[in-house]
Amino acid sequence: MNFPVKIIQDDLVARVARVAQVAAKHADAVDLEGRFPREAVDAMKAERLLGIQVPRHLGGESASITEIAELCSMLGQACAASAMVFAMHHIKLSSLVEHGAESEWHRSLMHAIAADQLLIASATTEGGIGGNLRNSICAVEVDGDTCRLEKDATVISYGSHADAILITSRAHPQAASSDQVLTAFLKDQYTLEKTHAWNTLGMRGTCSDGFLFKGQAPAAQILPKPFAEIAAQSMLASSHLLWSGVWYGIAVDAVSRAQAFVRAAARKSPDATPPGALRLAEVSNLLQMVKSNVVAGLKAYEGAKTDGDKLSSMGFAVAMNNVKIASSETILEIVNHAMLICGIMGYKNGTPFSLGRHLRDAHSAQLMISNDRILGNTSSMLLVHKQDTSLLG
Repeated sequence: MNFPVKIIQDDLVARVARVAQVAAKHADAVDLEGRFPREAVDAMKAERLLGIQVPRHLGGESASITEIAELCSMLGQACAASAMVFAMHHIKLSSLVEHGAESEWHRSLMHAIAADQLLIASATTEGGIGGNLRNSICAVEVDGDTCRLEKDATVISYGSHADAILITSRAHPQAASSDQVLTAFLKDQYTLEKTHAWNTLGMRGTCSDGFLFKGQAPAAQILPKPFAEIAAQSMLASSHLLWSGVWYGIAVDAVSRAQAFVRAAARKSPDATPPGALRLAEVSNLLQMVKSNVVAGLKAYEGAKTDGDKLSSMGFAVAMNNVKIASSETILEIVNHAMLICGIMGYKNGTPFSLGRHLRDAHSAQLMISNDRILGNTSSMLLVHKQDTSLLG
């Protein structure tokens, strides 16, 4: 049955709103205890949100990255860790949706994700190379119909709680470090030995521990497309755009708290302009800049999706990098403004205007992936690519 797009969008918003209520209720406890947001993820599964990106003919809802980014922002207003888990799951799912359709095994995995609400994690970080996802030290070994992989994965977000992991490696033991593949391993096909504990300033609920990964599975579970193509055509854009959706959500909630603080002050002194009113106007401008940046990025991605050459172009990569840089840097400025508006009530924990969790979570934005690494990549591309200066894209 075909539903009008508007009905599907309204339905998604209603379902995510219910999840956001659950996430908000437990957000402070998740942060304080550094624990997985189990209640929120269970609510996502109950609302059948983990499979919405899967094509309809495989049991999903064919949700677009634009729709998912909006849902990320809604969850980000409630609990950044829950929103980030949701975002990272759909970033990995985008690799399957965009690059696994020609593989019978990966089609069956997508069907299972939609039917059974499987949670997908990512293992791209590796000891010795850090967050440079376009290089690997480890290599998958194929023996007949079986593949084996061992990887020192210094970060696997919510790895202990995932139902499957998509993991990068060199294509074979003799391959160059940049000749990579992406392999899907199901939970019963690998073991995880914890090597690093996730005890961080913010985003504590993502539980991004480090593990020694050891897996064995049918070789058919290696995605047929090279990881270079997957990264350029889906993972780069979906990461920067969905992460930015989460960060925008954090910023929206911070500004909402600041606005509530100013309104409360105005009610107490109706004949005087509250001290934070001008800063509120400033932070509203910054928030709109982030929104415009993300919306422009989403439009660029949706417009390029049917053109593989455009998705792999330097110009597109530069544009997506710029979305990430601008969003991740501006969110900190927004939360700082909100903190100044709310004053000690924003600085203290346990008040309706508390912003400590927002500030700590926002600091992760410039580190996922490091802005310095992204700027370095952008600068290299701009040596040979002309900067796009048109307002029309």
